[in-house]
Amino acid sequence: MKKRYIIPIVISVLMLAVNIVSRFSRQFSDFYVQKIFPQISGIVSHISGLFPFSVGEVMIIAGILLVVIGLPLFLIMLLVRKDKRRRTAGIFACTFLWVFTFIWTTETLNCFVMYHCTPFSERYFGKGSERSDEQLTQLYAMLVDEANRLAEQVPRDENDRFILTCDYNKEAKETMKRTGMKYPQLKGYYPTAKKIRFSYFMSQSNLLGIYFPFSLEANYNKDMVSTNYPSTICHEYAHLKGIIQEDEANFISFIANVESENIEFRYSGYLNALEYVHNEIYEQNITSAYGITDKISDKVSKDWFRFMPDDYWEKNKDKEIIPTETVSTVSDAAIDTNIRLNGRDDGIKAYSHVVNLLLDYYFSDNK
Repeated sequence: MKKRYIIPIVISVLMLAVNIVSRFSRQFSDFYVQKIFPQISGIVSHISGLFPFSVGEVMIIAGILLVVIGLPLFLIMLLVRKDKRRRTAGIFACTFLWVFTFIWTTETLNCFVMYHCTPFSERYFGKGSERSDEQLTQLYAMLVDEANRLAEQVPRDENDRFILTCDYNKEAKETMKRTGMKYPQLKGYYPTAKKIRFSYFMSQSNLLGIYFPFSLEANYNKDMVSTNYPSTICHEYAHLKGIIQEDEANFISFIANVESENIEFRYSGYLNALEYVHNEIYEQNITSAYGITDKISDKVSKDWFRFMPDDYWEKNKDKEIIPTETVSTVSDAAIDTNIRLNGRDDGIKAYSHVVNLLLDYYFSDNK
């Protein structure tokens, strides 16, 4: 077997071994996340950060073009170059093998292993305990009070809706670094978060941000309401520090936002957390807390649960190649499957489990 095949096969087998070991050895996963991944993340993020565009997005586009153009080209060449079919097949097989190896390796080292380390919350708060409806109600009331208070102080547009006016990229880096003084895993370099050029597809997929393991970048949906930027960027930054679980990334985003020196970030953080807790209150049917909802101010009511601008879908209807409902369904299924395959039985619901972490944070003796 030729070297061009042996090397990617050996690398792929090695990555399979790494995946297996990480699933059965938390000690191995912890060592990797704490000692090795920070070095990889720092180096790759510095390199991809040199480019003003999302390197990960370019890679995905290149991959799509490789399939759309490469496969038909391969079939044509097999028909045309009848005397060189074996060589043609070998070139395409080698190309596919190397692409697969690259994806498999980056997903393993920059994503899969991190699902099996000691949870961030367990490291800092101990194992979570059962929380009461009363505590959840107290948390809800606190978040409502803070959101109401900050809603009166943040800048607003002509429709009395919260607008983001700060240098959010700069503040996101600074507040994450400050949070790193409290949680050492968050220390280190943060690249500038990048807008996704083709954000319409992200909007169809209900995605605010995305972490690319193969380029180690923090990316966000440029089309969404900008007041989501603070919580989204900090969430993606958490992934760059090895915090891959979605609920934990949400929690880190909350802490970074509410402890920011910028009032717009603080309001964004409380608003985002309030949405999750509000949904949990009603999902658990905690009727004793319903009265707190009535205390939510008109300003907060205008600001929360906003994903896209009001006229976004109508203005961008011509961009819809695949029905939005189809894209959204497939995207949710893909995310749910990925999370489940990496050991989380709750799948896509993992995002909302940030509520449990908020309860641990506010009601834990280890806070």
